[in-house]
Amino acid sequence: MVFSDLQCSNTQLQDIEFTTMSRKLIYFSEGWEYVKKGITKLRLVAEGSEPPFTAEEYMLLHTTIFNMCTQKPPYDYSKELYRKYRETCHEYYRDTCEEFITSTNQPDEFVLRELVKIWEHHKLMVYWLPGIFAYLDRYFVPREKLPTLNELVAVNRFHDLVYRRVNAKVRDAIVHLIDKERSGEEIDRAAVKKAVDVIVEIGMGTVNAYESDFESDLLRNAGEYYSRKASSWILEVKSDADYMSKAEECLRKERDRASHCFHASSEHKLVQRMQHELFEPLASIFKQKVTAEGATMVRDAAKDKASSDGAGLAEQLLVKNLIMLHDKHMAYVNHCFKNYYPFRKALKEAFDVFCNRAVAGISSAELLAAFCDNLLKSRRNEMVMGEQEIEETLEKVVSTLLPYLSDKDLFAEFYRKRLARRLLFDRCLSKDHEERILTQMKQQCGAPFTSKMEGMVTDLALCEDIHMRFQEYLQSNPNVNHLEMDLTVTVLTTGFWPSYKSFDVNIPEELVRCVEVFKGFYETKTKHRKLTWVYSLGSCNIVGKFEPKKVELVVSTYQAALLLLFNTADRLSYSEIATRLNLNHDDLVRILHSLSCAQYKILIKKPNTKTISPNDDFEFNSKFTHRMRKIKIPLPRVVEERKEVIGNVNNDRRYAIDAAIVRIMKRQKVLGHLQLVTECVEQLRHSFKPDIKAIKKRIEDLVTRDYIERDKKNATVYRYIL
Repeated sequence: MVFSDLQCSNTQLQDIEFTTMSRKLIYFSEGWEYVKKGITKLRLVAEGSEPPFTAEEYMLLHTTIFNMCTQKPPYDYSKELYRKYRETCHEYYRDTCEEFITSTNQPDEFVLRELVKIWEHHKLMVYWLPGIFAYLDRYFVPREKLPTLNELVAVNRFHDLVYRRVNAKVRDAIVHLIDKERSGEEIDRAAVKKAVDVIVEIGMGTVNAYESDFESDLLRNAGEYYSRKASSWILEVKSDADYMSKAEECLRKERDRASHCFHASSEHKLVQRMQHELFEPLASIFKQKVTAEGATMVRDAAKDKASSDGAGLAEQLLVKNLIMLHDKHMAYVNHCFKNYYPFRKALKEAFDVFCNRAVAGISSAELLAAFCDNLLKSRRNEMVMGEQEIEETLEKVVSTLLPYLSDKDLFAEFYRKRLARRLLFDRCLSKDHEERILTQMKQQCGAPFTSKMEGMVTDLALCEDIHMRFQEYLQSNPNVNHLEMDLTVTVLTTGFWPSYKSFDVNIPEELVRCVEVFKGFYETKTKHRKLTWVYSLGSCNIVGKFEPKKVELVVSTYQAALLLLFNTADRLSYSEIATRLNLNHDDLVRILHSLSCAQYKILIKKPNTKTISPNDDFEFNSKFTHRMRKIKIPLPRVVEERKEVIGNVNNDRRYAIDAAIVRIMKRQKVLGHLQLVTECVEQLRHSFKPDIKAIKKRIEDLVTRDYIERDKKNATVYRYIL
């Protein structure tokens, strides 16, 4: 307290007498001497060695300044008083700084208390000193356009003239005290907190000064301290649990210390720095361990694949092992490592490494799609694993392994191909499983990821309604209801399904009639849609009348068309078959090989070799028999299918990169090459990891096509063309 109207001071400032009737002329020397005594007393009051001002004393000081500024020239001393006020402020800051510097040889707590003391003194000076000289601010300062009295004694002046010189010593004292407490010694936390509050107050409403002058060094010191601790613990402790116990205890103590000593914004940063220094060394060891285990699994699977018959068992086992590996280490992260981020990150980075490695030439995306396909189509899996276990395994594939794939778009294309086979050839184990896994993929990767696959499932549901209406159409039109076979047509939406080769094959008359009838029905329902028949996806059940017995053959439409040729001829040459069916060489070779050189020899090939050539002749094998009454004759798998899928994905990636570049440039208008590439990679990383060379190539293509242009002054800068 500086001013009191209830107390009377023993030190009376009455060197100058005033009367209410007249004013005595005040010369500068005697007037300033009186004011100087008042300023001296103000400093003593702030230090606590003098009692506060009385109301009379304070008013006398204020009135003295008023009279000295309102006397007629040449006795108007406003300019001199302003100069003296400025000198007094500088002298006060100089004395304060020197006083503090002399205390830095004292213990750290004393240094911090001294900072708090001089700051409290400063705040009192800021409050009362400008009030004594207040009349200067009313007329003289505005007229002369000088800094106000408050500006001369404000916080920024204290910062520039005092705090900047003593800050390093204060910071070192706080950091040293914190180190002592970490080592087990007791410190005066209240002194630390008050000193920190002073640093924050000097920031005038922001924490900029606090962050730059103190917090950065605090975090650096904490990092160095706990880095040393981590190095020693790794050598000392016997288990990860012991290490985590020590780390948890340090975190608890540091949080408590931060809440009592520092600004609220520091606790989170300090804990983050501690976690980095304490957990990163252990997380690095954990990552190396997981990476080694996963890489061993991948190598073993590749060896088993090379030595197996190619049935895919090694890859299926690998996926199951990776799921179990992830479950094991995730449980370890949750329970032993308390689910701290550095360990989750280490687990992710480890799985990122080996989950994207190819196994015997098969990409991880294809491997994962094949695993899902095997689960979703095999009845044996349902008997061995059970429906609940299959559902849980599929969920783990989507939630556990799929996020680690860098080429998610490639997985989606392989999965879509296999989903199409399951849906079209009725190999789905359960429609509920199919819809459930698509829902999980949608939640994991977004709606665009599964939009086509969901459309495929919807198409199959709609086909049931189309088939029912087709049957009603046949019954209501007797003139067309004389088909020689049962016909089921699956109508597919072009954009949803994978692209399939469609040849203008010459199908038998029996099939031509079916096609025409369905076409007539479909045109009555939809006027603006065109049907394109994909015979390569069709299947037929035909009865082979062999001498031993009749056998029902489940074949593709192409196989059926070829076999029906032998109803009118016992022997046909390769060239005759090719002419009558209008098939290309590669497809015809596959069909003939499946019927004459594979497990079921429905046709006899001459000469009797394992390869098909244009000089071969074929005749119906009337002696064929089999213990089953119904057999399925598969076509050889197309070797180029994998290349076709990869080619389609690469084409889609070009469009995706083009779209990303155009979106970015449309938003930014002008952008440098490096920033454009970086933003493009960031936008596409959730779908695939784009190649930098591919991005550069697409940029060049867009420049050529006038979507963007190079800046005329800087070739590394692009502009969007409006």
